[in-house]
Amino acid sequence: MPILEFQNVNKIYNNVTKALADISFSVEEGEFVSIIGPSGSGKSTILRCINRLVDATQGTIMFDGHDIVHAEKAEIRQVRKKTGMIFQHYNLVERLSVIENVLHGRLGHKSTIGGVIGHYTEEEKEKAFQILAKLGLTEQAYQRCDELSGGQKQRVGIARSLMQEPRLILCDEPIASLDPSSSKVIMDHLSVINQTMRITCIANLHQVDVAMKYAKRIIGLTLGRIVYDGPPDQLSKAKIYEIYQSDEGELITDVK
Repeated sequence: MPILEFQNVNKIYNNVTKALADISFSVEEGEFVSIIGPSGSGKSTILRCINRLVDATQGTIMFDGHDIVHAEKAEIRQVRKKTGMIFQHYNLVERLSVIENVLHGRLGHKSTIGGVIGHYTEEEKEKAFQILAKLGLTEQAYQRCDELSGGQKQRVGIARSLMQEPRLILCDEPIASLDPSSSKVIMDHLSVINQTMRITCIANLHQVDVAMKYAKRIIGLTLGRIVYDGPPDQLSKAKIYEIYQSDEGELITDVK
């Protein structure tokens, strides 16, 4: 059974704008999938439908046995516990320290009161430090996040996601705000996490060459429709042109 399955999913905003048009695909556990396409093609909407930040208008989305489209609040909370999210602009609490932000990854596992008072066990704290060590952030553990570089902030976001013990990590343009060197560090970490921890990863990327280097499978979107779904080595220049309706997608970054 796939860990994630979309069946004929549509999303219409404000009864006018069709962001997703009859989207169907499935993802096996442990896959690294990249979704590419121009701005407005529906990449972010797909991710937000998975963790119910937005509601699909029609269709079925199944994740790890949960019917996401029809899930009630309690079930949505269970889905979000299993789903890490990495944002383009980090989505950190900037005034708090790195370790505090990472520990926030456990909030979904706590009662409302436990979350409010910020009570974490020694085991959770130890785990947080272990994750920071793997991501090369031990020395920054007690720094405020507003003192960090963009690449460091994104690594904090990855660490926070790993604290959830997710089955799936969703990355929404995780390197769009970063320089090439920091971008490579982030993509390398995501690749290692995927391969060593067997955590399924879906990453929205604008850089086609980066998607082709790191993903085992690429889904290409145009105007809310899937126009390519397959391995990177079969993604032709003609298909890239069809996805972007220009040569935009052929721009090469410095991530090697």
